[in-house]
Amino acid sequence: MKTNPNTVCDLSTGECGPSDEEAIQRLDFSPQTSKLTLHYVTDPICSHCWALEPVLNRFQLQYGHHFEFNVVMGGLLPSWNGFGDRANGIRQPSDVAGHWREVGEHSRMPIDGSLWLDHPIQSSFPPSRVFKIIQQNHPGKEREYLRKTRERLFAFNENIAEEAAMIRLVDEIGLNGRDLVAQAAEESAQTLLEEDFALAARLGVRGFPTIVMMNEDRQGVKIVGAQPLETYVKGLESVLNKPVIPAEVPALSDWFSGKEHLFSKEIEVMYDLRPDQAEAFVAEQLSGRSPRIRHVLGELYI
Repeated sequence: MKTNPNTVCDLSTGECGPSDEEAIQRLDFSPQTSKLTLHYVTDPICSHCWALEPVLNRFQLQYGHHFEFNVVMGGLLPSWNGFGDRANGIRQPSDVAGHWREVGEHSRMPIDGSLWLDHPIQSSFPPSRVFKIIQQNHPGKEREYLRKTRERLFAFNENIAEEAAMIRLVDEIGLNGRDLVAQAAEESAQTLLEEDFALAARLGVRGFPTIVMMNEDRQGVKIVGAQPLETYVKGLESVLNKPVIPAEVPALSDWFSGKEHLFSKEIEVMYDLRPDQAEAFVAEQLSGRSPRIRHVLGELYI
């Protein structure tokens, strides 16, 4: 029996004739992109992490499609019993105030810090445990909680490790604060926190903020401290072994949800503005929403 040749009509020429392609071919339509994991090792009371927010915002919005973002609690302050930070001259709570003011002035992310003089935080573990409980039970909401916690602590000088403050902050993100804070006091919450500490140790983290980007072959880069945007982009390209194209930055009207504040430095970094351009830019971009432009510690915020 004679087999008919496999004939096709060529899309480019319009001619029909025998094809030299196999009749059955295996295809793979899965996206040909590699996605890595970004571990952000931090702590709710880390001042340099607050200083990193403007750059981290932009990095996530423009390059976040390349990685899964995982926040890891690092355990900055277990208690003041035996704690000391010789590099920054910190031996007692009151020593933190001056250090925080310096970080705020240098970064222009507002930091009050006077609570360390009269109402100091005794441990960063309680809000860290609340973070872990939210992360476990309400994925996605933990980032909102962490952001609100930092705003209240750094810009508005609240002791965010007190039970009443933690309950209120959890309530504000639409969850049951009393229940979640009670869960965070259980031994299982401390176990979750210690799992993060173990991960941070395996990643070789010795300070905050630290970002570790790792591919599926467990090869990666570690970036220590609050660095410029270009440093994180270079790190990402190094792990992916290719150039990356940034997404467009969102319009301010899309980025500003109203759930969180935005401070002048964050707006300037996102939109490449000078400090003296920020207020007019906000008024123009949010003209239909009548934004309430306020100031704290000499910095604009909405």
